[in-house]
Amino acid sequence: MSFDFMTERYYSILMYLIMGGITTVINIVTFYLFNSTLGLNYTISNIIAWVFAVLFAYISNKLYVFESKHNNFTELIQEISSFFGFRVLSLFMDLAVMFVCISLLDMTPIIAKILANVVVLIANYIFSKLFIFKK
Repeated sequence: MSFDFMTERYYSILMYLIMGGITTVINIVTFYLFNSTLGLNYTISNIIAWVFAVLFAYISNKLYVFESKHNNFTELIQEISSFFGFRVLSLFMDLAVMFVCISLLDMTPIIAKILANVVVLIANYIFSKLFIFKK
């Protein structure tokens, strides 16, 4: 293993953690605003927060984490479709964790949201690295 490979690998992980952290803050703050401040149901608030977070995540992952480039429009559309497709999968994971934590374990919504974000952050890194932004 060369030093350049290790540096690139750790840079990618570090940038993912930074951008994932910002995405997580966007997700949690948006969820809190819609759920606690505006009083919307936790599922609706969660979906709205997901939309904001995923839009930020796509742009930041593309530009700063995986530095993805395309040769043509078809490759770009394929990447976008793959990214949002896997994010929908992680949305269902998020909703499932939220349901279990809130409806079955009687946790407060914001604590459940933080826990769900940990699960989703790990899953999204794996999806992005292996399937979406592969080199």
